[in-house]
Amino acid sequence: MRDTHQHPLNQLPQFGALSRHAQQARGWQLAELFREDPSRAARFTLEAAGLCLDYSKNHLNEETIRLLTTFAQARGVESLRDAMFRGDRINLSEQRAVLHTALRLPPEARLSVEGEELVGGIQQELGRMALFAERVRQGDWKGYTGREIMDVVNIGIGGSDLGPMMTVAALRAYAHPRLRFHFLSNVDGHATTATLAELDPATTLFIVASKSFTTQETMLNAHAARRWFLQHAKETDLAAHFVAVSTNTSAVTAFGIAADNMFPFRDWVGGRFSIWSSIGLSLLIAIGIDHFREFLSGGHAMDEHFQHAPLHANMPVMLALLGFWYREFFETSSQLIAPYHEDLRHFPAYLQQLEMESNGKRVTRDGKPMSMKTAPVIWGSAGTNNQHAYFQMLHQGTDLIPVDFIAALKPQHDLIDQQRALMANCFAQAEALMNGVQDPSLPPHRIFPGNRPSTMLLMDQLSPASLGTLIALYEHKTFVLGALWDINSFDQWGVELGKTMALRILAELEGSESAGQHDSSTNALITRARSALK
Repeated sequence: MRDTHQHPLNQLPQFGALSRHAQQARGWQLAELFREDPSRAARFTLEAAGLCLDYSKNHLNEETIRLLTTFAQARGVESLRDAMFRGDRINLSEQRAVLHTALRLPPEARLSVEGEELVGGIQQELGRMALFAERVRQGDWKGYTGREIMDVVNIGIGGSDLGPMMTVAALRAYAHPRLRFHFLSNVDGHATTATLAELDPATTLFIVASKSFTTQETMLNAHAARRWFLQHAKETDLAAHFVAVSTNTSAVTAFGIAADNMFPFRDWVGGRFSIWSSIGLSLLIAIGIDHFREFLSGGHAMDEHFQHAPLHANMPVMLALLGFWYREFFETSSQLIAPYHEDLRHFPAYLQQLEMESNGKRVTRDGKPMSMKTAPVIWGSAGTNNQHAYFQMLHQGTDLIPVDFIAALKPQHDLIDQQRALMANCFAQAEALMNGVQDPSLPPHRIFPGNRPSTMLLMDQLSPASLGTLIALYEHKTFVLGALWDINSFDQWGVELGKTMALRILAELEGSESAGQHDSSTNALITRARSALK
């Protein structure tokens, strides 16, 4: 695999074959491909771990798949995948393994990495989390007045916020009926004030999620919550209302959190892959340990498929190859995620971090400049409301934007008529994007060019298991794309630059340092803000 790294990726012979093939593919009409091949849908549909992926409404044929998988083999996707599951340090810039998959191994499994057996420790920590969660769920964990917890506030940012927020919303049908969940991430006092105004300090539990316990946004919000709490209670009461997901014991205990109420996670768990770890504590409290184990099992089922299915029949690989195909050969700059399920409304934002933070890179793993485009913009929201917003652009705009439709066939309620209407809209949008309307008797503004690609991803019902499978599917898609582009999907140095500069500007806004060390625009902005914040 390494021998291909000395060449720009777009000079590899396998890439050249794809490029020549794409010249033909760009002229194909999707509707015509279906007319020519009645079995097309069946041939371009995959089933795995309870999910169904219909990718037949895309600009491809069997030769496309052959050329794409040949390129994937040349890029060493399979060997890099095996290295990840084995625990090799594939995060080269930080010399770390990438082992979020180990968190969803079944209890009886065994995985030894660098002489350490991991599964026992993972299960032990999960057991600690489960005992704590059950005490909260059963009302045995009491607040400082002796009342049971009613509200749980997760304080984190990035993966420590998006993962818990997305999954708790997605699985609200399984959540404990007494408990309400809130999520604080933005370092914006308006959000903090609005959240705290809804709470009773005597019945609120705060989960402070920061591995280092120094993350600026998280700790500002945590200290704001602490000050609010101490307006009503004593410092000795903090231990009953604050717990930590962290590894910094001294900082946690200095804050007032008991060391026994700290839940760590390992450095081989990246933030955007961390919902399976103690970062998922709020989800575990919401749905309980049995459903949380189903969530883990769903993720593991996709892991098994990803590890063992051949590339042409591998669902994460196919999603990644489609993303690569459109980004490199159709010059698409964005990818729409359209879940037709209100409880998945945060899933597009979750995927924004997963894909754009992972693969928004401009150098290869060897530090060489990229010779092609990398991560597209990921965006979207829940249907059907999106049909009355930006779907106009999808149908008649000038950009080609691939769409992933995601739907659960069965509702978690008895409103069957609404579910039928929801599914009808989902399927109709995919068909309309493909077929369009080219009636020459219509005025130009009533013409729809069609030939716009989409992929349909179906599950039977949104459940802990199917959500786990869905998340793992996109995690592995992101990994495969990184392998195809030869980039390290597991660091995020671009996140650090603005945060580092913000600390310097913060000192200037506080007056501890003088302004004037920036460009004239930034200096003027700092001066204006200092005046307003006196």
